[in-house]
Amino acid sequence: MSSAIKIVECPRDAMQGISAFIPTSTKTAYINQLLKVGFDTIDFGSFVSPKAIPQLKDTAQVLAGLDLSNTKSKLLSIIANTRGVETACNFEEIDYLGFPLSVSEQFQKRNTNKSIEAALNEVEKIQNLSVKNSKELVVYLSMAFGNPYGENYHPDIVAELTEKLNQLEIGVVALSDTIGFSSPTNIAPLFDVLIQEYATIEFGAHFHTTPDKWEEKVESAYQNGCRRFDAALKGYGGCPMAKDDLVGNMPTEKLITYFTEDLGLNRVALEKSLEISNSVF
Repeated sequence: MSSAIKIVECPRDAMQGISAFIPTSTKTAYINQLLKVGFDTIDFGSFVSPKAIPQLKDTAQVLAGLDLSNTKSKLLSIIANTRGVETACNFEEIDYLGFPLSVSEQFQKRNTNKSIEAALNEVEKIQNLSVKNSKELVVYLSMAFGNPYGENYHPDIVAELTEKLNQLEIGVVALSDTIGFSSPTNIAPLFDVLIQEYATIEFGAHFHTTPDKWEEKVESAYQNGCRRFDAALKGYGGCPMAKDDLVGNMPTEKLITYFTEDLGLNRVALEKSLEISNSVF
């Protein structure tokens, strides 16, 4: 396991739940600013149905306006089916494709209009297309820390899905808490067990959190082997498919303060990004 911390900045997740359309030029300028900071990855957009996520219908136009000439950051786009993959694969600039797989049948249907079994079949097809087109598939295991719909939940279900993803040779799995259910009690054992069991998978943490709980979540994941963290500046955003009241993302600036090591970030560009985020959101 690499000791290097990877921060995945998620303007896509911050933007997608906002009802008022953010102009394409505003999105592009903001993401170009984020590219100057030096994050490992920028989760910049989504090739899904514009009816489902109208805020991100301009992802291709945003991508066309990005300046990638002087950045080390990789680009990640969310997709929900093979059609989205085929579209995303037209763009060489995209490194990662992210697919939302859920422990919850209800959430899976709300998110991708599929059962978990059908979604797993889709993951296999998407993985094959990703490999063929030199993309890396990131699978987000949402509701990994609890189920708000009254369905059966147990960490063993997360482990079973991880085993199926391992059989498909998925290289990155992000354990995702889209509703703020995670706590040290359930974060620690999941990361500890899965990281030890699956050496070929890079496990990430996609936490949504209230302002008073962010540090205990980060610490628990980090102390149990996690080195890949999703975040969004100032904690903006949340999943519009999860609940009506959105629990915000992990605040990037808070996440950064937890780590004592040099993360290789441009602090001036980071401060400028924080300043610009006020007008974007």
